[in-house]
Amino acid sequence: MDDTPTAFFVDFDGTITDLDTFDVLVRRFVGEAEWLAFERALDDGSMTLRDVLQAEAALVRGSFDEIAALLRAEIAFDPTFVSFADWCAQRRHPLTIVSSGIEAVIRDRLDRVGLGDLPVIANGIDANPDGWRIVFRDAVPNGTDKAAVVTAARARGVRAIFIGDGRSDYAAARAADRCFAKRGLPLERYLREHDVAFVPFSDFAEIERSLRAAGG
Repeated sequence: MDDTPTAFFVDFDGTITDLDTFDVLVRRFVGEAEWLAFERALDDGSMTLRDVLQAEAALVRGSFDEIAALLRAEIAFDPTFVSFADWCAQRRHPLTIVSSGIEAVIRDRLDRVGLGDLPVIANGIDANPDGWRIVFRDAVPNGTDKAAVVTAARARGVRAIFIGDGRSDYAAARAADRCFAKRGLPLERYLREHDVAFVPFSDFAEIERSLRAAGG
């Protein structure tokens, strides 16, 4: 890499974790059939991701602390992300979590691995035990305008590297200078279909090795 400042923008659900928060919760509270119905609605365009997330949140029953404990038990956190975050910090490459998920859920996991100071751009939550309500950050179909965050960084003269896995990452991946896409998931398929350059990865150790090899 040259002397241009580099910043990393990283999705959370399915990228740093192995599963998506609301995929787990929908299956837990109403079952596989309901989850598949939401997936079909996303595929055929009858619902936006924002619509689906709000509908899924309304199905959640429990306090934030109860649900956070459930998610910690059922969703694995990529242990190599901690090393990757340290690598970025040592090189003074800012690293920001940019998610269509819930900031409080993300911070709960980051705090537990000693990364509570990382900036997080995500949605708020009204965690009513009778049904949660997402307080969306941006008025866009994904709930969080990840592409705008990446584009703003590039406008400041920063080389923006995006790391993601899913539908909500499509526009941000295309807006970035460089993209890493998790293997076997929708973002990888989308980028291949649209002939957009990217680097596939399975965990953050692989990304770190790739960047070290490139002189990052």
